[in-house]
Amino acid sequence: MKKDLFIRKEYGHIEIMLKPYMDQKKITRNALARAIDTRFEVIDKWYHGHVEKIDADILARICYVLDCKPGDIIEYVTTDK
Repeated sequence: MKKDLFIRKEYGHIEIMLKPYMDQKKITRNALARAIDTRFEVIDKWYHGHVEKIDADILARICYVLDCKPGDIIEYVTTDK
């Protein structure tokens, strides 16, 4: 039986850009957390771009409150070589 090595490829990453959008809308992390009925820590992770897994429900609530689209706060960044 032949064993294959797993080769990790550079395929890019997702950047969360909630901070500039919140600053533009003049809304605080506390206010957004209350508005979407979630914990401050959840919004703080989004605010600082430290989201490990994107929760579609949280994203939908953020977009509803900020009147934006997911593409306004999430960007796919490729690693061109």
